[in-house]
Amino acid sequence: MAKAAAAVAYIYKGVDAKGNKVEGEITASNPALIKAQLRRQGIIANRVQKKPKSLFSGSKKIKPGDIALFTRQLATMMKAGVPLVQSFEIVADGSDNAGVKELVMKIRDDVASGTSFADSLRKHPLQFDDLFCNLVSSGEQSGALETMLDRIATYKEKTESLKKKIKKAMTYPIAVVLVAVIVTAILLIKVVPQFAQTFAGFGADLPAFTLFVLGLSEWMQEYWLLAFFGLTVSIGGTLEIKKRNKNVSQFFDKMMLKIPVLGLITYNSIAARYARTLATTFAAGVPLIDALKSVAGATGNVVYEEATLKIRDSVATGIPLNTAMNHSGLYPNMLVQMTAIGEESGALDEMLGKAADFYEEAVDNLVDNLTTMLEPMIMTILGVLVGGLLVAMYLPIFNLGNVI
Repeated sequence: MAKAAAAVAYIYKGVDAKGNKVEGEITASNPALIKAQLRRQGIIANRVQKKPKSLFSGSKKIKPGDIALFTRQLATMMKAGVPLVQSFEIVADGSDNAGVKELVMKIRDDVASGTSFADSLRKHPLQFDDLFCNLVSSGEQSGALETMLDRIATYKEKTESLKKKIKKAMTYPIAVVLVAVIVTAILLIKVVPQFAQTFAGFGADLPAFTLFVLGLSEWMQEYWLLAFFGLTVSIGGTLEIKKRNKNVSQFFDKMMLKIPVLGLITYNSIAARYARTLATTFAAGVPLIDALKSVAGATGNVVYEEATLKIRDSVATGIPLNTAMNHSGLYPNMLVQMTAIGEESGALDEMLGKAADFYEEAVDNLVDNLTTMLEPMIMTILGVLVGGLLVAMYLPIFNLGNVI
């Protein structure tokens, strides 16, 4: 059986039964179907063409935030009683991202042909991980897909919000350091050589600090391209090795936890992701053993991923979850106690959800404090770098009287 072509947006122009000019936008797999549909509405189409891409919507890259938005929109549509296939069409029509539109229409075509929603999602592993697909499958089997989609949407939104907070904590200092490096490089390559020509006629020994800066400037003029290339390759190579080598990844993840302030942010974010993922999967009816496997991958840290898998093995032997977590020695005492209360009261998902809220708020506060604390520190670093170069260049001028 031939696979149906994916539907795309077309713009049409024509006249209605009264002879009035009409135009609009419609989604279909080809122009012939559009003309046939318009004829049934009493419209004679004179022109049908694909909708041109917007200047701001040409990107086909699909981000995790797009998937979170897609899930929320789909959950809202289904709660309103809109059929699943029609919900896909509405979400696709409302998306400004060409990649999201194409993805949603592929899923719609699969579901319309009789494939289950979960199996349709599994065909796109880059956008929908095992956790997402398993939760959708659970919702389909239990007949509560709209409720499950709402839970998944909440989970994805909370997760993306947490990621944004972490990025906010990292972006500001990295950006300022990059600016400082660029400004320093420009001064060494363009400005310092002008001073060097002036110093050449002094006829006296220059201060050691000035000689050091002049030597650094000469090296930068000669090898700046090599330095830039080497730095880029080193960073890219390190990141690639971290992805491929588990030992290297574990080393960096351990080091991240030991960095002042940033380590505390990472620690709280891991606790938040652990609690949020486990709460969502457990509330969806996923067995605890299977849920912990999904939680391990969601922690985002190799050290905690391995610890969670060990907790899973312990729980499989009959040890309570809170006891296994306590034995690992990695998770916060409050999270362990909340887990114990949840297990005893039979409301584990509710207690874990509250714990996740607490740690997410803690991350938010830490990020704000980090930004406030880093501002004077970064200004000091900039002052030392730029001011140091200026002092090095003006020291010989200050000592000019001794030379004369």
